[in-house]
Formats: sequence, structure tokens, C-alpha cells
Amino acid sequence: MSLPTPTASTRAVITGASSGIGAALAEGLAQRGFSLILVARREDRLRELADRLAARHGVESEVRAVDLADRGERAKLCDELAGRDIAVLCNNAGFATYGELATADPLRERRQVEVNTVAVHDLTLAVLPGMVERGTGAILITGSTAGNQPGPNNATYAASKAFANTLAESLHGELAGSGVQCTLLAPGPVRTEYAEVAEVPELDRMVPAPLWVSAEQAAAQAIAGMDAGRRRVVPGLFAKVQTVGGQYTPRALVGPLLRAVYRKVK
Repeated sequence: MSLPTPTASTRAVITGASSGIGAALAEGLAQRGFSLILVARREDRLRELADRLAARHGVESEVRAVDLADRGERAKLCDELAGRDIAVLCNNAGFATYGELATADPLRERRQVEVNTVAVHDLTLAVLPGMVERGTGAILITGSTAGNQPGPNNATYAASKAFANTLAESLHGELAGSGVQCTLLAPGPVRTEYAEVAEVPELDRMVPAPLWVSAEQAAAQAIAGMDAGRRRVVPGLFAKVQTVGGQYTPRALVGPLLRAVYRKVK
């Protein structure tokens, strides 16, 4: 199975498109000829990206400045996408928090669940019926190796990514033979603005430089994985080791280990 053929009327939607993997996904899909709908909170970043993609690849990019944690804003976007010819949906937006849940900011934790979990579900439900009816389409869900095991002091993020991982792989199996596909992108450390958004810049120093994967590498592998109809894409050797460790390491061991690691993040 391959990606749908771009047409004048179809669009590829990328959330979290203002930076990192999202911007790299937009670049990669534009290079393949897809016109885009770029979604993020920072409209100025999106317009700069849209102009750059038009100059480089001659594609049209529509900008939607939407806070996906806001249910009202998200509902308007979902209503729009449900009526559009969406060929590709990249559910990429997300962020993390660190620290003990008992002392966390409830509002920020709730926003994290809305962005990482509920928005992914809502947007998928918005575009999926149309894709199935047309018999073509591709969905990418950005999960994480963090969703493969418990994450003490990173609890909300680990739980939200467990949902994303499981949703993507479940949907991949459910859609078999429909002409529509779902691929999970499950990265480990990716060189993006992630640590800045998480408000813990020391994350950048916790993982040795050779173990990081660039946003461009992660996006390129994700697009290639969608094009090949793959169930899961895990970019980078370190992420592959994390995946195996998360699946087979006893929870009694991995839980305290990750708790010790995340306690260093202040």
C-alpha cells in the first residue's frame, strides 16, 4: 500500500506543524506534491512555513491557528476537516510534563491529555469516515517509546502516549483491506524544541548527542513508513532499544529505573 496520489482538491493535515517533526513532515509531504493544512498555535510560524513550502515546492498550504487543547477551537477544526477531502492526517501535536503528579498543575496536566489524547482521537474520527468511504487515505499518529512502559514522574505523558500507540496499532489492524492505513511513529529522543516546550531544558543534556535523531530523520522515516503501509516506525537505534526494553523488561525493574531518571528533571 502506498500514500494516496496528491490532487488539486485533496489535502494533507499536519498538527504541531510550527516546528520539529511537524514542520519536517510538512516539508516531506510538500516535496511529494501534497497541498497542506498546517495546524498549530503559532500562526506566524505557520505562515512562514507556508511561504517557504510554496517557494520550494509550489504547493498551497492553508494555515489554521488552533489551540488543540481548547475543545471549542478543536471542534471547529474537526467540523471543517470532516467536510474536506483529506488524503493524509498527521496527528503530531503533543507535549510533556515532568515531576510528581501530586504536585503538578492540574490545568497543564489536563491540557496535556487534551492535546496528546483527546485531540488525536477527535481528529481521527473527523477524517476517517470520509477516507473509508473514498477507499483511500493515510493516518500517522505520533506516539512515543515512553508509551511502552510506566513513566513515574512523567505519568501523564507516558499514559497519553500509551493511548496513542495502542490507538494507532489497533486502527492499523482494523483498516486492513479498506484502502486506508494507519501508521504509528514511536520515536525516542528527537532533536526538536520539545525540551523547551516541556519547560525542562536539561532534558537536552540527559541523552548523549549520538543517540538523538533529527526531526528530519524522524519525519522522513515516518513518510516512508506510511508509503509502505507499515504498522510502526521507530526511528533510531536508541528508540529501538527502548522499545524492546519497554516490552520485555519487568515492570518491577523499569518503573524504579525511570523514576530515578525523571527525578533528575526539575
